[in-house]
Amino acid sequence: MLRIALAQCHQTADFDANAATIFRFLDRAIAAQAQIVCFPEAQTVGYRVDISDPRAPCPVAQLDKLHAEVAHRCGDARIACVLGTEIPSPVGKPYNSALIIDESGQILGTHHKTRLTPLDAVAYAPGRGFETWTLCGVTIGVVICYEGFRYAETTAACVEQGAQLVFHPQNNTTRPNDWKIPIHHAMAITRAAENTVWFASCNARLDPHQNCQTMIVAPDGRIHASAEIKREELVVADIDISKATRAMHRYDMADSAALLFADTVDRDEYEEIL
Repeated sequence: MLRIALAQCHQTADFDANAATIFRFLDRAIAAQAQIVCFPEAQTVGYRVDISDPRAPCPVAQLDKLHAEVAHRCGDARIACVLGTEIPSPVGKPYNSALIIDESGQILGTHHKTRLTPLDAVAYAPGRGFETWTLCGVTIGVVICYEGFRYAETTAACVEQGAQLVFHPQNNTTRPNDWKIPIHHAMAITRAAENTVWFASCNARLDPHQNCQTMIVAPDGRIHASAEIKREELVVADIDISKATRAMHRYDMADSAALLFADTVDRDEYEEIL
């Protein structure tokens, strides 16, 4: 079992206010005895689409200091963290990134969002590729917002490398596209079910429009835990990592059958093809 927390928290263009929110929710996750906590997309500086200035310079010194402080706090409390942030890139625009911090407080690396919406592309440089990290003994991957929703191959790339738990920081959205809510929920559910992994999607608390819940989806596609839309909330849940068999991704007949049929079909009905 692994206890994870998703911080559906308020986000602004004020760096100091965002930093205070990060530490407030980090303390709540520590108090809840979470082993990994995830924050929304771009939580440190504010998402450069609608929340903060898309053309403002990347505050490198402030970010370096905040990243180090969060890592130190994680190490002290023995909690791992996936932190939505940004990282300078060689082309001027920053990367839209997630910082991966393990439970010893070591910064293991970053994932940079690879698929950008047209508005993302005004503000951010695209990253390339996917990798996995080990947090609390579990192999995890990260996909950020749009790339995870709309491109199934991004989550699959993490699962191919062994990820049993995929974190999905998002910031979705401040504009009146409420019709997208069931679509986004369906896509998050599908990412879990089509790969037989845990999919932990963490949105910011947005008002008046928030077009996706923060939710933890189980490997069978059922919603395991979720937050109420437009409410600041820390979602905490215990998840059984052994259920993330990656059966559908591996196209494993025996494991897929157990997931698909449970005890409604006897194994002897399909034994001959195993």
